[in-house]
Amino acid sequence: MAALARWCVTHRLLVVLLWLLALGGVSGAAAVAGTAYSDDYEVPGTESGRATALLATAFPGLAGDSDTIVWHTERGSVRDAGIADGAGRMLARVAGLPGVSSVTGPYGADGAGQISADGRTAYARVAFDRPADELPVSRARALVETATSLEAAHPGLAVDLGGGAVARTEATTDHTAEIVGVAVAAVVLFVVFGSLAAGLLPLATALVSVGTAYAGIALLGHVMTVAEFAPVLGLLIGLGVGIDYALFIVVRHRKGLLRGLTVPEAAANAVATTGRAVVFAGATVCVALLGLLILRLGFLNGVAIAASLTVVLTVAAAVTLLPALLSYIGERVLRRRDRRGTPVRGPRAAEAPWAAEGPSVPAEGTSGTARGRAGPAVRWSHFVERHPRLLGALAAAVMVVLALPTAALHLGTSDQGNNPPASTTRQAYDRLAQGFGPGVNGPLTLVAHLEGAADRLAMDRLPGLLRTTEGVASVSPAVFNGSADTALLTVVPATSPQSRQTSELVDRLRTRVLPEASAGTSLTVYVGGVTASYDDFAGIIVGKLPLFVGVVIALGCLLLLLAFRSVGIPLKAALMNVAAVASSFGVVVAIFQWGWGSELMGLGSPGPIEPFLPVIMVSVLFGLSMDYQVFLVSRMYEEWLATGDNARAVRVGLSETGRVINSAAVIMISVFLAFVLSGDRVIAMFGVGLATAVALDAFLLRTLLVPALMHLLGGANWWLPGFLERRLPRISIEPPERHGRAKMPVPKGRGGENESAGTPPLVR
Repeated sequence: MAALARWCVTHRLLVVLLWLLALGGVSGAAAVAGTAYSDDYEVPGTESGRATALLATAFPGLAGDSDTIVWHTERGSVRDAGIADGAGRMLARVAGLPGVSSVTGPYGADGAGQISADGRTAYARVAFDRPADELPVSRARALVETATSLEAAHPGLAVDLGGGAVARTEATTDHTAEIVGVAVAAVVLFVVFGSLAAGLLPLATALVSVGTAYAGIALLGHVMTVAEFAPVLGLLIGLGVGIDYALFIVVRHRKGLLRGLTVPEAAANAVATTGRAVVFAGATVCVALLGLLILRLGFLNGVAIAASLTVVLTVAAAVTLLPALLSYIGERVLRRRDRRGTPVRGPRAAEAPWAAEGPSVPAEGTSGTARGRAGPAVRWSHFVERHPRLLGALAAAVMVVLALPTAALHLGTSDQGNNPPASTTRQAYDRLAQGFGPGVNGPLTLVAHLEGAADRLAMDRLPGLLRTTEGVASVSPAVFNGSADTALLTVVPATSPQSRQTSELVDRLRTRVLPEASAGTSLTVYVGGVTASYDDFAGIIVGKLPLFVGVVIALGCLLLLLAFRSVGIPLKAALMNVAAVASSFGVVVAIFQWGWGSELMGLGSPGPIEPFLPVIMVSVLFGLSMDYQVFLVSRMYEEWLATGDNARAVRVGLSETGRVINSAAVIMISVFLAFVLSGDRVIAMFGVGLATAVALDAFLLRTLLVPALMHLLGGANWWLPGFLERRLPRISIEPPERHGRAKMPVPKGRGGENESAGTPPLVR
């Protein structure tokens, strides 16, 4: 790592140009190729997946996107001649738009049931020739402009549209969320460093690497399934970890300069020490993200690889581009008052965690006056040491309370009924629900395969049987394909697509109603539709979730076991990670499912949690939580190896890393929360969940609960069975600095700590 840093410093212009060339080249290629994202939640082998496949084969004309035009009047009726004539002319123009395959209006024989009982609301269905994610946005905008022209001709008439294609016209194209997040991060960095140049370095490094990754994800979408939200999720994660990783390295670089190292020496030392910790932390994030691959779901594979690509590039930039930039700005990375030709010594050396080498906590026997002059981090570490049981219990209680809503987690689809109230898709959704019942926004699609006369008779009886089924509002007549071997039925539930009762109806149809209807025949009926698809998707994920979480925890524990040669450290890390995940999910459920403040924040009405959110958040949160665990415990481990004193190791580690970890957490929280401004409910879920987890992890777990537990466990924190001690390879996350303390045999700890834990090995 030191050799890599020295090479980057020596060839700094080449390194900068290579990164800029990568950014420009990949961005240019992405601009030429365009995007090919796909939100395909269908899982092959599920019943809804088989229904979709059979429908596409037998009714190819129905494979495109279906959108809705809704018009509503508060005075009179939509049957009035003037409105009916105007709507007819508008629908005729819509039918002639490029990409529109059919239009079903309410005024013909085919439109029975498309005018509400009170006569104030009507709707038309518009079928496109391709799915929404393959449809040019310009065609969707043309539909919106043509349909809303009816409003101008008829004052008092409200026209709104819903559907997948229409939703794409509401997608925000600005980057307000990213700008706000970067601006807040810049302010925090300037406050932390007291130097504009030092504050800009982490931002520049993160923006170059994340920009390259963002364009790379667009190209990735052409070779595999990548979700629409994957690039924004990668941007969210990349900005957070990219700025943090660069922050840690700049902190160590400044520390080296203050100790008297030259700029190239300080940069090499920072990359050789903290840079190794950054690589290890980035590897843990990637391992957690790539754990999604074991679920074997194409939709999630693209998300995992896209996010991992972003993390890999941010780590690479932190250990290559950053040293080159550090060599360019020289001592301007320091505060103006610290730009001296000699190392900083004395009281100024202890002003910050990046100050001169040496203990930053008072030594044993230091007077109370000296302790009173210590910084807040030092005083906090002593406070935790004196009250570990009380503080640990308080922290655990807070985590448990925040995690309670997780027990009510309901996985399902958040549809356009959860959009902001002013959006046209939300208005169309609400008017349809008010005029025709909540189930019209999420009908179930029944696709049947027939083989003989007995099957045809059973199929003819099926609509009547379905109409008498509990939870069914209406059933359409059966439609047969040209060869009459496939039939299509539309069942409108009495409840909304997000309702648990609709999911229960899907189960009732599959397990009781349809088997009874096809008994004694070869008739096969599959239940599809939005609710059925999401229920199947959620069922697959929930079934594989224990395996996924177990693999991620096991891999994380293995990495920490190798790094810290301790059984207790990995087990505590796993426990803390589970606590952070559960508590952050509790906050997500309270806001997005229960609706606590969701409308106030512009996030729409409450609804179920997306089925893919738990696994993606678990992987990301486990990776991010490991970051702070690595940076905190590696300093404790270094002190433990040097002194064999557990209490001092915990005290020094907490006091010397607390300020940096908290600053890094504030940056990451700011970036994550800024994405709530994106207007996308899914991205907002990720932003709130990740920000909550990082806040709890940094300010409650790593600075309170973890050190409290480590004080209580004493030397047992570092216990490793003899057979593992002999067999495990020795790796070092952050080796001692070249100008650090002398290496010496470790004395036994006080109070017999080491008698139970074993004497730590010599520092290598």
